[in-house]
Amino acid sequence: MAGEGKSFYRDRDDWKDITPLPQDDGPNPVVRIAYSDKFKDVYDYLRALLQKDERSERAYQLTTDALALNAANYTAWHYRRMLLQDLKKDLNEELEYISEIILEHQKNYQVWHHRRMIVDWLKDPSEELDFTDDVLTQDAKNYHAWEHRQWAIKTFKLWDGELDYCERLLIDDVRNNSAWNQRFFVINSTTKLTDDVVRSEFEYTKQKIKLAPNNESAWNYLRGIFLGRTMSTYPGLREFCQELYDQRIRSPYLLSLIIDMNEEMIKAGSSDKEKLLENAVEMCGCLAKDIDCIRKEYWSYISRSLSLKYGTTVADDAAS
Repeated sequence: MAGEGKSFYRDRDDWKDITPLPQDDGPNPVVRIAYSDKFKDVYDYLRALLQKDERSERAYQLTTDALALNAANYTAWHYRRMLLQDLKKDLNEELEYISEIILEHQKNYQVWHHRRMIVDWLKDPSEELDFTDDVLTQDAKNYHAWEHRQWAIKTFKLWDGELDYCERLLIDDVRNNSAWNQRFFVINSTTKLTDDVVRSEFEYTKQKIKLAPNNESAWNYLRGIFLGRTMSTYPGLREFCQELYDQRIRSPYLLSLIIDMNEEMIKAGSSDKEKLLENAVEMCGCLAKDIDCIRKEYWSYISRSLSLKYGTTVADDAAS
């Protein structure tokens, strides 16, 4: 800790050769921050060492105190990394240190960036999947943990078992949007969305949708696997949606998909153009008035757009 038994660096004999450098907020700061005396002491000395570019053990220890006071300080982390290399510090010890810091500051970009740098220098990702899993167990949607996990997987080719990991998370919570995103990331980075993969993922996603038809994440994933493909002609997709609809499921994501598939078929020149359009407009009305009222104006707009594009006036009546 700062001072090794004394409260302030300014009271230490071994720091008498350093003149602390106060923060310069200008003559008329808009909002003067009420830093504690300890904070000012540590950072005044940190600025002084940075100015003289000192590369020493005491500078390294000072960064530890500075980061304990403000783990989001980019300059302190950057300085620490320079010192780690110049002093040839044990990077495995640094990895242990940053693990503890991250567990205290899990949504801090700087701490995750520092960990990435250490792992990259070590060329050893052996702890990263377990570590990110520990963090995600506490917060399954921690963006920084997912970003770090994806970086480690992609950089060190750790693809094996990741789909099983995603499945475990989705069994725990089928609404875990981050797990759905990770599944798409893995497939898109490895096998790609080949015909066989799309067929398999379609079957997989159908089962998840049946568990929670109002779960937007699964519907978004379903749309994702069909990117670049015509959904309305894909074997079994319209039938699946109709099956849910016949079961009186009125998920806005289900109806939205049906509307889009109807428009696809109209564009393709279907002989049932009028019926498809009437059905789509009717669903826009249901969404606007009963199912997705918060986006009433959006669905009214979609209804009018369909009418203008494909030549009918029933849209305004259905959505009004």
